[in-house]
Amino acid sequence: MAKNINSAVSITVFLFVLLVTSTEILKSEAQTFCFECGPVPFLGTNTDCFNCCKTKYGSPPVVSGVVEGSEKHCHCYC
Repeated sequence: MAKNINSAVSITVFLFVLLVTSTEILKSEAQTFCFECGPVPFLGTNTDCFNCCKTKYGSPPVVSGVVEGSEKHCHCYC
């Protein structure tokens, strides 16, 4: 009986960890928004956004670029 409970707990923990990692719930908040780049709306991809940020502000301080929001802004994160 104890062996079955231990197995069930192990499987539950494994599934929870898999869920958390696949949905990026624990995504690091170390990166902070620092600049915007390009036109609004930004029609490119996240890669295009990151390249815009690197070209305009340098890398570092910019470590990523993401197209976000309903108006499609290119946000640079430091």
